[in-house]
Amino acid sequence: MMATTHALVGMVLLSATGLFAPEYLPVAVAGAAVGGIVPDLDLLGNHRRTLHFPVLYSAGALALVAIAATIPTILTVGLAAVLLSAALHSAMDALGGGLEVKPWKGTSDRAVYSHYHDRWIRPRRWIRYDGAPEDVALAAGLAGVLIVFFSGWIQTVALAFLVISVLYGLSRKPLVVAGEYLVERLPAHVLDRIPFQFTEDLS
Repeated sequence: MMATTHALVGMVLLSATGLFAPEYLPVAVAGAAVGGIVPDLDLLGNHRRTLHFPVLYSAGALALVAIAATIPTILTVGLAAVLLSAALHSAMDALGGGLEVKPWKGTSDRAVYSHYHDRWIRPRRWIRYDGAPEDVALAAGLAGVLIVFFSGWIQTVALAFLVISVLYGLSRKPLVVAGEYLVERLPAHVLDRIPFQFTEDLS
């Protein structure tokens, strides 16, 4: 799934904070947006392994949610939201496509790495690949909830994520074609420095 979809999932879920602790709604939603994006910062490294921890994030999130419920502060609520959203992101990656440059081919058996189990979790492909029409539709639905029920910066961020999602969805496959074109023309010494996962399907 797209990073924006993950962020929107966390934002919608944590927006429930407004029902019982409205004073912490802004920090909870902001933390969810950050936590939903952070795992994908490993995109240029060992993607879906370096910063993806489906089990460990979940355990930490449960502990922090308990702390935030007992001692609610901007810090505890914010950290709980970040970790909960990161846990959701990591776990939800198993519902998407495999870890490959062209995930619509369905050839990879790696979705996300579980450090706790010391193995890769296989892709379920409920959402075939990041940027797939169903991924964009999910992001649009989630963004729509936030746009309808909130105002101010939450509405603005949701709208921005929606625009990014649509643009990425439209350009997902053309980006791979462009990547193929560039890889074919890169000098060998430059190509050797690009992570293997980004070139294995582009050569």
